[in-house]
Amino acid sequence: MRTKPQSPLNTKVILILSFFLLFLLLVFTTSSTFSKPSTPISATHVSNSTDIDEEPKSSETTVITTSDDGSAGGGCPSLPLTPTCTKTPPSLANAIIHYATTNITPQQTFKEISVSARVLERKSPCNFLVFGLGHDSLMWSALNHGGRTVFLEEDKAWIQQIQKKLPGLEAYHVEYDTKVHQADDLMETGMREDCKVVTDPRFSKCQLALKGFPNEIYDIEWDLIMVDAPTGFHDEAPGRMNAIYTAGLMARNREEGETDVFVHDVNRVVEDKFSKAFLCQGYLREQQGLLRHFNIPSHRASSGRPFCP
Repeated sequence: MRTKPQSPLNTKVILILSFFLLFLLLVFTTSSTFSKPSTPISATHVSNSTDIDEEPKSSETTVITTSDDGSAGGGCPSLPLTPTCTKTPPSLANAIIHYATTNITPQQTFKEISVSARVLERKSPCNFLVFGLGHDSLMWSALNHGGRTVFLEEDKAWIQQIQKKLPGLEAYHVEYDTKVHQADDLMETGMREDCKVVTDPRFSKCQLALKGFPNEIYDIEWDLIMVDAPTGFHDEAPGRMNAIYTAGLMARNREEGETDVFVHDVNRVVEDKFSKAFLCQGYLREQQGLLRHFNIPSHRASSGRPFCP
């Protein structure tokens, strides 16, 4: 999830300032419009009677005023004299400022991010678990405004570096004891029957299940899980074999409902094979670029459901 610094994007700052000036102009124009006095129209008698020939019961008349947009001021609530506004959520404000003032952008492409963003738009605020901590973490937290977004990261020093800049992110250090070059053996292990048993990963007999997370991670039912870590681009790296399997196990073990699981870098052998084997092609909903989206239902709610459809 970490990326190399990119060339300066001064146009981003110019664009942000332009939108800010346009916003101020819009507020000034709106305020001027609302401050204009309303104009009375001719006196009109208002009656609930359906008899159009009924004579007025008094000489009093009711004056109905209208605002510039033609809306009545008698029976309908009048527009406020000054426009009201809602504060930008802190998580969103921080994300805008952060990405407007940095040259480092998320590793995923716009189309890849859009896949997860559409699901977040539908489900947030929700519980969102992300394997990996990086330059896109603030974005995920902002897109899940009001929900809980938790990051699991293998590099303790990296956590400290990121949280120094972005202290609002919730991240935990986790350890992996596998290597990418063990992937073939772990795939064989995952085909055994004890790895097809749906249970809490802490109590699973499958070697692929990750058991060293904080207990809170296992106790929460996650609505979305993003697997974009640990490191997996060389043979001595931990690889994402266990992370992919555990994400699928957590999704199946929820009491009811379904979990959307995303796996990034599926152009690599491990991410490709393990996502198909343990998240199942039958649960695959979409692939955009290097990102796959799976939708996995609870297996506890239907005990007879096979591991893969």
